[in-house]
Amino acid sequence: MNYRHAFHAGSFADVIKHIVLARILTYLQDKPGAFRVIDTHAGAGLYDLEGDEARRSGEWLTGIARLMQSRLSNESIALAKPYLDIVRAYNPKGELKAYPGSPLIARGLMRPQDRLVACELEPKARKALISLLRRDEQARVVDLDGWMALPAFVPPKERRGLVLIDPSFEAKDEFERLGEAFSAAFAKWPTGIYVIWYPAKSRRATDTLAQLVARAAAAAKPAGKCLRLEFSVAPQVDGAPLATTGLLIVNPPFTLHGELKTILPELEVPLGQGGPARFRLEVPKP
Repeated sequence: MNYRHAFHAGSFADVIKHIVLARILTYLQDKPGAFRVIDTHAGAGLYDLEGDEARRSGEWLTGIARLMQSRLSNESIALAKPYLDIVRAYNPKGELKAYPGSPLIARGLMRPQDRLVACELEPKARKALISLLRRDEQARVVDLDGWMALPAFVPPKERRGLVLIDPSFEAKDEFERLGEAFSAAFAKWPTGIYVIWYPAKSRRATDTLAQLVARAAAAAKPAGKCLRLEFSVAPQVDGAPLATTGLLIVNPPFTLHGELKTILPELEVPLGQGGPARFRLEVPKP
């Protein structure tokens, strides 16, 4: 899979991932202690929805555009608000023209005591992200491969925080590398929150990854918890665009499961393609 994010910014996969990211960071704000966000494959930070890549894919039209036009219950509106407020901040005139990636979503939910480390190896994307965060004393852009950065930056001195692992899946062994890198980082920081994104195209690959991550979490002392979320907007067809996005959340906030049970059913109709979407939310077995 070649996952150049400029083509997919604001897609249904981004909507699901960034709602989860925002809910976790909102939870971390509840305690006064500082937290750190480590984004291992950060990307360019901000994406032009009128640019060539976004126009060619049009994925944002069935993702963030539909969400912002949908009618949600008051409870789900409150859950989506931290995320949508950040998207609106980058579109002040009310027209969707730009979409903030995960570093800017995270930055929008940080307090003065919190910090962000964003790793990006691709020169053009790194330059764009540096430009966005150049004068930001709370954020640092690192020219380092995400797989090397993952074990190198944990545990953070704050001892609280979140690691977002969102690779491009351009290499055939990306699932294997992801599992190995997570295991190495988790062994050093078993109390951190980890959010792992994956494209759900191969059931064997995704089940193997989920089992490996759940096994590592269960073996920690004290044992960690793991939550698996997959959201499908249509049946996955060979050679067709991604239709199912996946997340593995290790050490999720105790509030997250209930929040997702509330909001995800309300996203099935607006995000569905050719019919309602469907989701699975479960605790994977080691």
